[in-house]
Amino acid sequence: MENIQKLCFVLLLVVSLACTSDETVNTNDNETEEPVVGNFVVNFDNVIAEQGLSLQQMYDKVGGETISINELKYIISNIVLIDENGNEFVYPQEDSYFLINEAVSSSQRLTLQDVNANNYTGIRFGIGVDQSHYPLNGVQNFVPTAEENNMLWSWSAGYIFMRIEGLYSSSQSTDSPFRLHIGSHGQNLDNYKEVSLDFLQPLAVSETENPEININFDVLKLFSGQHEILLEDKDDIQIDPENAPKITENYLGAFEIALN
Repeated sequence: MENIQKLCFVLLLVVSLACTSDETVNTNDNETEEPVVGNFVVNFDNVIAEQGLSLQQMYDKVGGETISINELKYIISNIVLIDENGNEFVYPQEDSYFLINEAVSSSQRLTLQDVNANNYTGIRFGIGVDQSHYPLNGVQNFVPTAEENNMLWSWSAGYIFMRIEGLYSSSQSTDSPFRLHIGSHGQNLDNYKEVSLDFLQPLAVSETENPEININFDVLKLFSGQHEILLEDKDDIQIDPENAPKITENYLGAFEIALN
């Protein structure tokens, strides 16, 4: 009898150790691993006829007009990367507002940090600030940048999405100033637009691979996309429910992935 009791005790001990071992294995299996991430760089280059834009230089545009640009700024927001299966990596919105300034070359290089490792085939981004964050909601960290660069209306708490100023000449005038300040007009007129672009080939993000893409913005297409914009007809477009939406529709076709 004593031997049987000893045998039973040994069997119980073995079963208990086995269960404990299984629990340890299961616990380790359930531990969440940190996702693999890397950086993704987006370079914006303002161009005219695929050549880098030069401020103050005179260029021909539609309608027999010529223009020179003294200032070019626009807001890039809500960046989304699309992988080869159509899944989306949404860059954190609170960090997804950038100001592109032609006069500041460093502003044209956007480094997206902690992007999930994946093969990406496209990008989507906004021009301006969408109505859900209009005028200032949720993007307070971007407000100082907008204020410093005159990208806020002085008479209203709203953003200027795209700001272009310079001189133009036409058959009726020479070296006349022009001004395009495009933004949404409260809740009544939404000029926020999103651009979607496919990459020329899949780009892999990993711990060791931090790819870059180059996006060209062809400035002259603002005046010659879906709509022809003649500055001699109107050279100051701001709160303009007729012409401002035409310019926003034009710049949807002004961004493209650079070949180089």
